Amino acid sequence: MNGLDFERPILELERKIEELKSFTSDKRIDLTSEINKLEDKLDKLKKDIYANLTPWQRVQIARHPQRPYTLDYINAIMSDFLEIHGDRSFSDDLALIGGLAKIDKIKIMVLGHQKGRDIKENLKRNFGCAHPEGYRKSLRLMKLAEKFDLPIVVFIDTPGAYPGIGAEERGQAQAIALNLREMVKIATPIVVTIIGEGGSGGALGIGIGDRICILENAYYSVISPEGCASILWRSSTKAPEAAKALKLTAADLLNMGIVDEIIPEPLGAAHKNPAKTALSVKEVILKHLGALLNISKANLLKARYEKFRRIGVVGE
Repeated sequence: MNGLDFERPILELERKIEELKSFTSDKRIDLTSEINKLEDKLDKLKKDIYANLTPWQRVQIARHPQRPYTLDYINAIMSDFLEIHGDRSFSDDLALIGGLAKIDKIKIMVLGHQKGRDIKENLKRNFGCAHPEGYRKSLRLMKLAEKFDLPIVVFIDTPGAYPGIGAEERGQAQAIALNLREMVKIATPIVVTIIGEGGSGGALGIGIGDRICILENAYYSVISPEGCASILWRSSTKAPEAAKALKLTAADLLNMGIVDEIIPEPLGAAHKNPAKTALSVKEVILKHLGALLNISKANLLKARYEKFRRIGVVGE
């Protein structure tokens, strides 16, 4: 698969190394020294490039088609997953999934956005853009978790809620607003992790939690860079400038107090080593669950309310 534009020097060097290795094997000529030098150069190049990514480049990584999705994390770090379907009102939204699971020995309710790997699956999952019934289903599952005293683990990865006419007719804005109100009052620990795209109300609709974590190359924003650029500059080609202005990177969000922790990704981003990324995500989730499960329900709800009231406060 072709890499992103800024990854071209890396891909070219990797291709050269593979050619030398193939030549060594075919011609039985020892080029170990040259290969080692190129591999050292490759390692340095990767570190230089990924240590100096622009906000727009991080957005591109967050959208990478090989990046791990919600089901990938569930399968990698959880067991006994039992998916629960439907909102008991209209239908089952496959763009937003959820169900019962275990992480280590802790029984949880897990939910999150799910994208597809190919066109057929993306159409099935609506490219991770949930309908109102998806948000109603997620609230039903969270209420169920509260009833049975189960902590909730949330994965966010969506460009935004689906903006189609049908979704608006079925109350998209009301469904998201209801989730925001109710999630503040759900009396059980909620740990949220942004694993890819965190777009607008579509992300926030399941994003109220006691701990908000974000992967190093994920983003969280009130609007997509392209949407912002179209409004401010009347051109989506200004998306890189918009990405910088929106302060949507993990580092920006941590600095502003919107997220609580950045989860580091392997060199080359999460899609280069999904297994290692999943273990890092698991470690962070377990750490926060361990702390939250020891807090009384009253103090949990008070701290959650105060956490979100602090966001956006400007000091001069």
